[in-house]
Amino acid sequence: MKPNGRKLAARLTSMMTFGLVLAGPTAAVAQSAGGPEASAALRATSAATGEAALSAEERGLAIAEEADRRDTGFGDFTAELTMVLRNRHGQESDRQIRTRTLEVEGDGDKSLVIFDRPRDVSGTAFLSFSHSTGQDDQWLYLPALKRVKRIASNNKSGPFMGSEFAYEDISSQEVEEYTYRYLRDEELAGPNGEASVGTYVVEQYPVDQNSGYSRIVVWRDKEHFRTLKVEFYDRRDALLKTLTYKGYEQYLDRYWRAERMLMVNHQTGKSTDLLWRDYDFATGLSDRDFDRNSLKRAR
Repeated sequence: MKPNGRKLAARLTSMMTFGLVLAGPTAAVAQSAGGPEASAALRATSAATGEAALSAEERGLAIAEEADRRDTGFGDFTAELTMVLRNRHGQESDRQIRTRTLEVEGDGDKSLVIFDRPRDVSGTAFLSFSHSTGQDDQWLYLPALKRVKRIASNNKSGPFMGSEFAYEDISSQEVEEYTYRYLRDEELAGPNGEASVGTYVVEQYPVDQNSGYSRIVVWRDKEHFRTLKVEFYDRRDALLKTLTYKGYEQYLDRYWRAERMLMVNHQTGKSTDLLWRDYDFATGLSDRDFDRNSLKRAR
């Protein structure tokens, strides 16, 4: 993710990065005293202090832009994680996963997710190209069928590999993919055991008509602009899911990543945990590591 109107980040990252999740939640040290980045930072500062008469929409956008700006410049990273699937009765099953993420100049991130265990999903790979405008591109490789399946835009609200994350949650969340409205300031339990931290609460409305969500509400801490909590509302505007982030650590003295992301589906009683580990930045990944052929050769 690079300066260009700017994106939300991380995973979601993260975001999640994933998307929300894969790109990871955001926050880094400011890099520039001029240009678009400084403009976004000034707007976010004004939004935080009330020094400028911004509308709720302008203030919400400024906060999202600042969160994205703080996660720009990591280049690429790899990580491993355990996905824990939990049914409404509390029974669990887990999957071992590796991920790779590459920043793209002037566009969204590229990401590759590889399933290692259990045996019935081993070798399954998911490739995602996020875009700041237009539809994201996503493909799923199914080793049992030995074929690559493209994920249609009208299917991206469906569950990802049986989890409570949708395909659209797995892409990096670009700023341009939403419109915004600042709601309020609010105290929230901290991600690392703090009794409470101050947050900005911003409502986001998907631009994509195929999104499974009518709106998303995001809580970001005021100090680092890290995502702490996300509420997802379905197309009938009923609360569908809540995503919470815990155990943040800082990498390269700049980039914050959560060790745990918990998605709870309030309508089914199911939940999915993503337990992250072994982050490694600046590994030398290139576009070749994210072409469609990489799905079949992923090991």
